[in-house]
Amino acid sequence: MKKLHVEFREKEFFIHHFGKDSFAVGGYVRDLMRENPSEDVDILITHHSVEEIIKKIKPFGKVDLVGKSFGVIKFTINEKTYDIALPRKDAPKEKKVKGHKDIVASADPDLPIEEDLERRDFRCNSMALRLKDNTLVDPFDGARDIKEKIIRLTNSRAFPDDPLRVLRVARFSSVLEFSVDPSIYEISKEINLSGLSVERINEEMYKILIFSPLPSVGLEELLKLGVLFQLFPELYSLTLSIHDSIFHPERDRYGHHTVWVHTTLTVNQAKRLAELAGLPQEKKLTLLLAALYHDVGKPSTARWEFKRGRMVITNYGHDILSEKITKKIFHRFKIFSRNGYNLRKMVFSLIKCHHRASELWQNREVLTKKAFNRLAADIHGEIELLAYLDAADRAGRKEEPVMELDREGRWLLRKFKELNVTRETIKPLIMGRHLIELGVSPGPSMGKILKKLYELQLDNEFETKGEGLKAAKAIIKKEL
Repeated sequence: MKKLHVEFREKEFFIHHFGKDSFAVGGYVRDLMRENPSEDVDILITHHSVEEIIKKIKPFGKVDLVGKSFGVIKFTINEKTYDIALPRKDAPKEKKVKGHKDIVASADPDLPIEEDLERRDFRCNSMALRLKDNTLVDPFDGARDIKEKIIRLTNSRAFPDDPLRVLRVARFSSVLEFSVDPSIYEISKEINLSGLSVERINEEMYKILIFSPLPSVGLEELLKLGVLFQLFPELYSLTLSIHDSIFHPERDRYGHHTVWVHTTLTVNQAKRLAELAGLPQEKKLTLLLAALYHDVGKPSTARWEFKRGRMVITNYGHDILSEKITKKIFHRFKIFSRNGYNLRKMVFSLIKCHHRASELWQNREVLTKKAFNRLAADIHGEIELLAYLDAADRAGRKEEPVMELDREGRWLLRKFKELNVTRETIKPLIMGRHLIELGVSPGPSMGKILKKLYELQLDNEFETKGEGLKAAKAIIKKEL
């Protein structure tokens, strides 16, 4: 067996208590072999029952038994949490949904480690490292797959038992930059994905978007594996909708100028801009989801029109329709927030307004502060995200990665700064408590007055609280 050096903080702890029965497994071993070691280490303990393991480790940290039947323990020591598992077998349990089965796992401390590794999805994930002597256990030649950078199935017969593995093919291919064994496509097209929970689907999509060097790779795999057809019909329709080839010269390897090609390139460019800007994960995900769905209204709005001496494909109103369609998608997948950030609200607003930035640029000679106030209010002050989406949309007509925010984007941010339009300046200056002090009772009338005052504020009719109160008195006198 091959030796592979492994080091992590609690390695000696596990060796001391479990000796040759302790292994690092799965993704940690894979990433170690890729010379990209992870901080997350999954531990496999053989020849010990759950009770024996807990008895040994409990004096040294916090123990949480996730499931006794399938033998998984979460162990926190020195503020670091490890997943500790026993060898186990997976058996499919038939469900009513055709083509989908639940997995019933049963722990067996004395199960040969090779049989535990066989239940895992891909060969590159089906390896273990014995901690005591750094010996690599690789019964399915996962090391070769890592060297060749390819995703192959560990057990093709068991692969369909867990439909989530189809999405994991796309994610691992995209994140690891591995190719996919063609036989996987044939197996995947027969697997029914309808029984998957939206939470699991969302997480796989999020990981493709956030962690892939090029999210387009994972998105293309979702298409090839049949996932778009089954789970994301709105995105699948983009693959069948053509773009005007002059305005959108981008095309796939077969020469097709589809909305899907533009969408995947736009997501790539949005990812690049997000990284250049150093966006936190929740804002990065917001931008990427907005890029992914920004044109889903195009198939339904596509029309041929003769102008400029030729037939042109137009998509008038696709931004508004894209927002409506995305609302339905988010409702179906129960997408709300991420790390406390309102994904739903921001993605909808960015999609609806994704052409507004370009319109400001095109009319830059005649603009007033009012236009910038209203746009900032419509995107809830997330001016930078809109600038990045707008720039990514333009850059989505080419494969070359953007190196910086383009001229239009820089102009937009500069104008917002020059005019002092920010998240703070668009907050309403006059609130309900101010109207109460002026003698207005809470109710529909107050709501109408507040709305009118905010419209005046956005129109730059007043910029201070004092000016706002003066405007409020005038409205009250007129309407009450």
